Amino acid sequence: MLRTMDIPFYVHTLDPVLVRIWGPLAIRWYGLAYVAGFICAYVALHRDITQGRLRLSADDLQTLLYYVIIGVMLGGRLGYLLFYQFSAWRADPVLLFRVWEGGMASHGGMLGLMAAVGLFTRSRQASFLHVTDALATAAPIGIFFGRIANFINGELWGRITRVPWAVIFPQEVGLQPDQPGFGAEVQRLYAAGLLSPRHPSQLYAAVLEGVLLWGLLVWLRRTRWARVDGRSGAAFLLCYACGRILGELFREPDRLYFGWLTQGQLLSALLALPAGWVLWLTRNAGAAGRTR
Repeated sequence: MLRTMDIPFYVHTLDPVLVRIWGPLAIRWYGLAYVAGFICAYVALHRDITQGRLRLSADDLQTLLYYVIIGVMLGGRLGYLLFYQFSAWRADPVLLFRVWEGGMASHGGMLGLMAAVGLFTRSRQASFLHVTDALATAAPIGIFFGRIANFINGELWGRITRVPWAVIFPQEVGLQPDQPGFGAEVQRLYAAGLLSPRHPSQLYAAVLEGVLLWGLLVWLRRTRWARVDGRSGAAFLLCYACGRILGELFREPDRLYFGWLTQGQLLSALLALPAGWVLWLTRNAGAAGRTR
């Protein structure tokens, strides 16, 4: 940490790489976040099976996890390129495969997840809504790890602020902690007004989209209301959209529409539409409806 009388804020100096192997090959915290999320999802879903909340076999669960991993990874990558880097991707199609350069979109990952679950449940003659309900409780865990990794990477920083817990992100100007003279350069840029303290919006998102959402869904699945297939999954999408829309108020926007609507808020609002549709369809479901 770099904290001097000239810079009264935390300066981000975390290394996104845990172990460097060779060239672009490395073990990165971001990749480990995905691994941790998938492991936690497997543990949570396996527990649901043993406790009778998820109508799948252990073998089905392993197959489902394969589908989920492919769907999330492919959807997240394609979503990033389509939503945020379409011009660059069109000019350089190989960009899809240069994953070491970073670039995943949570909204794309969710769309990929739903597509993967759709393919899985169709092949197993299982209920799509039933399976997505179980995944909805596990998803915030992965989101939490992903947002912590975003902070370690020094990406997706927040808007300029003067709150005491604000963070200076040297990555904002392409400055990396391993560069010679890093500390002196940070102080010079800060004094010149070229580096500003910002909200650690990644940590806000980790709490909103991860911890709080997970706690809400764990509680919700214990209620009678959530016994109807589809409601937990819909609640996840709706609450995630609300948390993301709120969190975007503190995050530096990627793109603005109408001068105030961020790209993340727009995508989140669109993601909430299928949630509202499911809740509308199940509004009158009760004991006679299909429940877990």
